[in-house]
Amino acid sequence: MKDSLKARIIALSIAAGLLSSCTVGPNYARPKAPVPENFRAPEPLAAPQAESLADLKWFEVFKDEKLQELTRTALERNYDLRDAVARVEEARANLGITRSDQFPQASASGNLEITRLSRDGSLPLPASFVPSQNRNWGQGSLNLLSFELDVWGRLRRSTEAARADLLNAEENRKAVVTTLVSDVATEYFDLLQLDYELEISQRTLETRRESLRLVRERQGGGVATLLDLRQAEQLVSSAAQTIPTLEQQIEQTENQISLLLGRNPGDILRGRKFIEQEMPPEVPAGMPSSLLDRRPDIRAAEQALIAANANIGVAKAAYFPQLSISGLLGGQSTQLASLFSGPHSVWSFVPQVSQPIFTAGRLKSKVKLAEAEHESALIQYEKTIQTAFTEVSDALIAHQRTRESREEQERLVAALQDRTRLAYVRYQGGVDTQLNALDADRDLFQAELSLAQIRLNELLSVVQLYKALGGGWQ
Repeated sequence: MKDSLKARIIALSIAAGLLSSCTVGPNYARPKAPVPENFRAPEPLAAPQAESLADLKWFEVFKDEKLQELTRTALERNYDLRDAVARVEEARANLGITRSDQFPQASASGNLEITRLSRDGSLPLPASFVPSQNRNWGQGSLNLLSFELDVWGRLRRSTEAARADLLNAEENRKAVVTTLVSDVATEYFDLLQLDYELEISQRTLETRRESLRLVRERQGGGVATLLDLRQAEQLVSSAAQTIPTLEQQIEQTENQISLLLGRNPGDILRGRKFIEQEMPPEVPAGMPSSLLDRRPDIRAAEQALIAANANIGVAKAAYFPQLSISGLLGGQSTQLASLFSGPHSVWSFVPQVSQPIFTAGRLKSKVKLAEAEHESALIQYEKTIQTAFTEVSDALIAHQRTRESREEQERLVAALQDRTRLAYVRYQGGVDTQLNALDADRDLFQAELSLAQIRLNELLSVVQLYKALGGGWQ
């Protein structure tokens, strides 16, 4: 008896192994991607190291407490992220539905029919032939088996594709998180830079109003001319007109941040000032090869490729016979108590085979469609990888070049501040004309605004590099 049981187990194991190994369609293998030895940058980077800026959590990169609060709120309430989470749940449910087709399905049914016959119907019968006008009929059944034998792997390939779709949705959710963290930081730094520009404009306006007051006094004393007065008034007006524009941009940026936070437009609380924002002193890019495993969009593109690869097997399996088994066990009786006993029991066992013979090219076209979709997914996967390397290189170039530009601009602003101070001293002492003082003031104002923009670009280059390296979703 034991030997017989052991033989059955071995036979079932062999059969299961044969069924599982017979899966049509290509098995997935990750395509080889040309990975550079190092990221391109203006200056050759040091030898690639495992450490990368993207390995830091987002709250370790962005130290501003208010920015951290805004980011946490966005991660809870942002509409795009909530939609991405819903898509993950949708894909998970679809995987459950698809995977269930691989297993036997069971269901139960039953009915009870109660009728009464009439002796005076259209075909009246003698009373002796109809001992009772009541007729009760019961039927109950258990559909024990409804199962497709997945000999060619059609159902397994479908499950493989559905699982890849789930992972694709999950990676897309991570990509949304990465983008959201980057967008909140970008808008917040934009807001602080506009605040700083507004501060410069207001400070410049006060300085120019003081100069205008001095020119009026000098004109009253016959020292300054009407032309000097009009030039001073022009500088005051040019500084004043920038303020409403900056206030408009500030309010609209606050609205944009509110949208990212999933709430109605309103004021945004600030933390550290613009010039007090700190960033990591070093921004290591890490190993180029690690980018393939870190960036969610690359991983999502690979899962789409895996799904497309599995769908080729699904399409090819349609060429082969489809084997299915269905069975039923139940009873039929006029007495409910004896429904499942003795001669009242019923059962059936129905193996079925279906084989397509002529489909007018439908099956062949479906295979070609699946192969074309696979080729498209492969192209998108390769493009996503190349786009990633390009974005990292662009961010590295921007970070280095803007840092160099910022250092030069700081020296220019320092020189213009000294020039403006000396020009007004000379003008007030009657040694130089007012024109030189006004020119120095105007140049200083534009240089300070340019420095603010360059500082913003330097901050944003770090944000973009962090995003390009695949950081922020951890």
